[in-house]
Amino acid sequence: MNKGKIYVISGPSGVGKGTIVKALTAAYDDIRVSVSATTRSPREGEINGESYFFLTREEFEQTAANDGFIEHAEYCGNCYGTPKKPVYDMLENGIDVILEIEVQGGVQVMDKFPEAKGIFILPPSMKSLEKRLRGRQSETEEAIMRRLETARYELSQIGKYDYFVVNGPLEQAVADVADIIIKNRD
Repeated sequence: MNKGKIYVISGPSGVGKGTIVKALTAAYDDIRVSVSATTRSPREGEINGESYFFLTREEFEQTAANDGFIEHAEYCGNCYGTPKKPVYDMLENGIDVILEIEVQGGVQVMDKFPEAKGIFILPPSMKSLEKRLRGRQSETEEAIMRRLETARYELSQIGKYDYFVVNGPLEQAVADVADIIIKNRD
């Protein structure tokens, strides 16, 4: 049995990474998304263990100290990380794994796993990104401004990724990411 492959999908907060990933995993039985851990509070409708593993900062730091993450980083005041064991288990069972993570963590993963393919999701424009963030109606004005500032930095890191896809029409973005994954399978 062939080992699975890692695909790192990153992009600014609000760009639609989660929507693209959800469409991909619904369409392909042999692709799974890694569930990340975070210290941020759940948004409406998010489920612990399914959307994220919601941890206290103390729990997160303990897991990091015990080498329980493939990568971890602080992003906009919250910690995010990819639990190691579930990813390794999927790869060993020949399942391709999508890590939907922020840029700092994505670069860490691609450094540790040179065979991983990085896919950067771009917004059609900064104005559309701001509109998406505001449309969530889940964050303060300060948090939105912090996310937009972080987005500008993240966009400067696109050269560290193998591919980029503009999330304009959703169906096209999903098809583009699926094509990249299919093209990179042996």
